[in-house]
Amino acid sequence: MIWQTSRLLLGVAPPGRLLGFVFFSTICSYNFHWWLTPKSVSASRRVNWTSRNKPLHFILYLVGAVGAGVYFLYLWRYIPALLFGVLLTFLYSAPKLPQSMFRQLQKIAVGKTLFLTAVWVYVTAVLPIIVAEATWHSSFFWFVASRFFLVYAICILFDYRDRDDDKAQGIRSLITLLDERGIDWLFMVTIGLFFLTSIALSVFHVPAFYILLLLIPGVLTAGLYRTAKRNFSDDLYYIVLDGLMMFSGVLMLVFRI
Repeated sequence: MIWQTSRLLLGVAPPGRLLGFVFFSTICSYNFHWWLTPKSVSASRRVNWTSRNKPLHFILYLVGAVGAGVYFLYLWRYIPALLFGVLLTFLYSAPKLPQSMFRQLQKIAVGKTLFLTAVWVYVTAVLPIIVAEATWHSSFFWFVASRFFLVYAICILFDYRDRDDDKAQGIRSLITLLDERGIDWLFMVTIGLFFLTSIALSVFHVPAFYILLLLIPGVLTAGLYRTAKRNFSDDLYYIVLDGLMMFSGVLMLVFRI
């Protein structure tokens, strides 16, 4: 996803130091989150594995933290931008910490989904532009908005799958507050905004083929919506839906654009 942003908006490959920082930061934050996550009330094959391997999550969390710290030193010029990303990432997992000040974050109605979406979009669509020290263009904002609405639509499905766990842990989100019809409307509006912001890139002379590649994951996400509300399999969620976030970038790579 970072490569796609750099190639599409800047015409260059992203710097290796940024890729290294994001790689280790992802390992750190992912394992920190699952190390803190209690046993699920609707456990799957993957969640059961996670529950049995808490020590491994803790070790990988430390490995990721050390690796991210090393690459952080290479990116010291961008410390404010990096720390903002770290803050967003921490806020997503913070409600799982036992301290009361962090537990209060569970009461933020839309916090969980927005924090997660913001992390994905900031790290993969905004940070590469900041590190490249590029001058912001209007098309950049539309691209970031397009990525936001695609990732948010996918996160809606993950929240729908996890709503029983969130209710059990007292974590509030739009998905735990809305009824089925409300969730359907939220998803449709989000997907609609994704299409609008993606197509709007044509105003800035982004070639139609690029826009088509951006639209394909949105079409597939919309097509899988009903299925994903019934089928909570690990393969569908962690391979297909997660994969759709980077699918347009993979298509760009395949076609060598």
